[in-house]
Amino acid sequence: MQAARADILDSPIAGRPQAGMPGGGEDRSRADARHDALFRRLLRCCALLVLAALLGAALSTLWGGREVLFGQGLQFLTSSAWNPVSDDYGALAPVFGTLVTSLIALVLAVPTSFGIALFLTEIAPAWLRGPVATAIELLASIPSIIYGMWGLFVFVPFMSRIEPALSATLGRLPLVGGLFQGPPLGLGLLTAGIVLAVMILPFICSVMREVFQTVPARLKESSYALGSTTWEVVWDIVLPYTRSAVIGGVFLGLGRALGETMAVTFVLGNSYDITSSLLMPGTSISSSIANEFNEAVGVHRSALIALGFLLFVVTFVVLLAARLMLRQLSKREGN
Repeated sequence: MQAARADILDSPIAGRPQAGMPGGGEDRSRADARHDALFRRLLRCCALLVLAALLGAALSTLWGGREVLFGQGLQFLTSSAWNPVSDDYGALAPVFGTLVTSLIALVLAVPTSFGIALFLTEIAPAWLRGPVATAIELLASIPSIIYGMWGLFVFVPFMSRIEPALSATLGRLPLVGGLFQGPPLGLGLLTAGIVLAVMILPFICSVMREVFQTVPARLKESSYALGSTTWEVVWDIVLPYTRSAVIGGVFLGLGRALGETMAVTFVLGNSYDITSSLLMPGTSISSSIANEFNEAVGVHRSALIALGFLLFVVTFVVLLAARLMLRQLSKREGN
């Protein structure tokens, strides 16, 4: 027996680590560690590439608009003048139009999206949920220029016919009456806001529908078993469970509305006058750039690039506010 053990120890393969033996396991662990390190570096490079692209876009627009941003300073932000002949430029009117149209779009799209999402997840029969959800996704895939053409040739004539009724009814209300006074042009801030609402509605609705479907069925069934109505289940169970994701979807739609170009350009009217009426034409940052960039030279081009930098800043501030809001909600929920 001792002779056999000696023969095994003296064999050529006795000192080699075999599969399943400690030596082979260490080699495999070292190889896995190298692969994991390489994978982490690759992912880190991907993340840094996104940050580099973001920083590069911001710095390029800042550098392109330096002649106006550094030359006029705060006057560029507070002035509503826009005169390429005398090289007198102000960003107040485009910023005002961008914020107003986006706000109108949110006011109209968020409640509608909420109702559609709740209908599809809580009320609609099974045979209806699929076609409606597919229709919503198809709306999200329509190019913005198609929305702009529809708005110009279909919706603008419709608005020109109903704007006199708006002026005669809502225009006589105290406090808010001035918002609905103006000639029946069809083009204006209200029209652009409604078209934007139609555009961002599929995005917000899709996000809400997906997050509502993540609510555990046992929570809702328990609430129904205790005698709760559908509205009570939605208000007390569904919304608290999905609140953070719903707010994220709303800000996603807001980001889309802030940067929309072609659809707004068709129906906004492209006027640099700031008025209190939603029925009057206006302008936005994206529509100003789209309309004038091809013919712009010198200071005019610098002003348009500076508008692009302001749009970048406004979008960044909005998304930062969304992140801070979501963080506060997460703290309140104990996460």
